[in-house]
Order: sequence, then C-alpha cells, then structure tokens
Amino acid sequence: MPTLLLVRHGRSTANTAGILAGWTPGVDLDDTGRAQAAALAGRLAGVPLVRAVSSPLERCRQTLEPLLAVRPELGAPAEDERLGECHYGEWTGRPLAELAEEPLWRTVQDHAAGAAFPGGESLRELSHRTVDAVREWNRRIAVEHGEDAVWIACSHGDVIKAVVADALGLHLDHFQRISVEPCSVTAIRYTPQRPFVLRMGDTGDLASLAPRPGPAAATPSGDAVVGGTV
Repeated sequence: MPTLLLVRHGRSTANTAGILAGWTPGVDLDDTGRAQAAALAGRLAGVPLVRAVSSPLERCRQTLEPLLAVRPELGAPAEDERLGECHYGEWTGRPLAELAEEPLWRTVQDHAAGAAFPGGESLRELSHRTVDAVREWNRRIAVEHGEDAVWIACSHGDVIKAVVADALGLHLDHFQRISVEPCSVTAIRYTPQRPFVLRMGDTGDLASLAPRPGPAAATPSGDAVVGGTV
C-alpha cells in the first residue's frame, strides 16, 4: 500500500513565543519556519508525490506552498479537518510555561490516554480521528494511484505523534516519547499486514524514500517497503 510522508509544519510564531496555538487563527510561520518550508521542496526533489493533504490551519498550508509551487501537477492540497491540531479548549492561546503548572499537565505527559482538555477534546479522540483520516486517505490513494504511490500530509506535532504511536503499536500513554521537530518528515509505509515506520522526525535528505525501479524490496515476511528500508 502507499507510503505517507507526514510533515510537521515549519516553526510558527506561536512556537517562538512558547504559546499553545491550537486552532487559533492567524498563526503563521516565522522567518525560520518559512526557510524550513522552502528547504522542504529541495529535500523532496527526488521523491515522486501523487497527492498533498493538509490541516486547514494557516501554518500547515504555508509549509506546503513552496513544495506545491514546484509541483504544479499536485494542484491545491486537499484540506482535512481531521488532520487539524488538537482542540485544546480552555488551554488554547496560553503560555506553555503557565500550563506546565496545571495538574492536568502531568496527565498529558504521563497518561495521555486519560487526558481530556477542558472545553476541548481528549487525546484519545485526537488519536481516533487522525488515524482514521490517514488510513482512509491511504486506501483512497491506493485505489487512485496504485500500491507504490507516495503522498504527503502536513499536520501538527501531537497529530503526528498519535499516528506514529498507532503505526508502532504503542499505547497512547507512550506517545510523548516520540519527537517531531518543526518541518520534520515522518515516513510510514502501510501494508496489508502492518505499517512500517521508515523515517521519524527526519530533518535531512529524503531522496532514498523514492520507490526503486523494478520489484519492490520486501521484508522477510514478504511485506514490500519503499526503498527496501524497514
């Protein structure tokens, strides 16, 4: 089945200010984030892409703009609210240093499956909607573009960590062990048996993620993977 490249948006003004942005409108990339987005297009130059999907939030759409400018065949990215940031409710817009003093903070860090944000959603709900979205898009792309297709989705840190935890078979309580830097790429190859995490939080060159010509390399179990890498 297809390979998903999950991109976290570039560094935003909220990241710089240490604010939990959530769905706050008008949060843009800062200068570093724009440079990261510009570099992403070059990092992916050797990787054929068939579709781009994005969180509806500005910082994600801005991250994909330089890539789409040199890949006009992809057209406008499909926006999927299920790939949007966690709904943090009353925590939205507050400084992270202040939130770290809240009793709920330790639950979020140590027992994510039990964390629900006041006036927002739980991390379990976040996990369910994002994993459902990714798997649904993957099935659709397999039908439209074939089993070896590679597609890209731009989303947010907690979203990506939840998807990676699912792919690795990790309990959601452990998802804070996963690190996803701004504009990093996480590559997941889905197969009928199980997913394979090919890259996690990668900020370097991505050329080896391009499918190799000829028969796909396979794992000992027979699951084909991109680039022969598990």
